[in-house]
Amino acid sequence: MTTIDQEFVEYIVKSLVEHPEDVSVDRIIDEKGVLLTLTVNPEDLGRVIGRRGSTAQSLRTLLRALGTKNSARYNLKVANNDEPRATAASSVENTTSDGVDNNRDDTSDFAKKSRQELAELDDLDI
Repeated sequence: MTTIDQEFVEYIVKSLVEHPEDVSVDRIIDEKGVLLTLTVNPEDLGRVIGRRGSTAQSLRTLLRALGTKNSARYNLKVANNDEPRATAASSVENTTSDGVDNNRDDTSDFAKKSRQELAELDDLDI
C-alpha cells in the first residue's frame, strides 16, 4: 500500500527519468519523522540528483511543503544502488600476488562527485 507522499515522489521522479519502471520509494517512520528512500536505475541517478544536487534539493523542498500540510517531517534519501558492495574477504581474493587490486572502480569522476554531493546533502537537516 502506498501513501500520498510516496505517490507524490514517484510521480515527480518518473517524469524525470528515462527508466520510470525502475523507480521505487520505500517509506520508514521513526522518531525523526518519515524517511523516504528513493531507488532509481543507475543510469538515471544523475538526473535525480541534478547539477550540484539542485534536483534532489528541489524534491526535498516540495516534500517539506507536503509535510507542512500533513503536519509531518519528511526526509528524502536517494539510494546509490550502482556501487558493488565488496566485503573484506572478496577484496583479499581479488588482489593479485603483486598487490594489484582487481576491484578498482572504473566510474567517471562526475559519478564520484555526484555521489559525494549527494552524501553531503543527505547530512543536511532540512
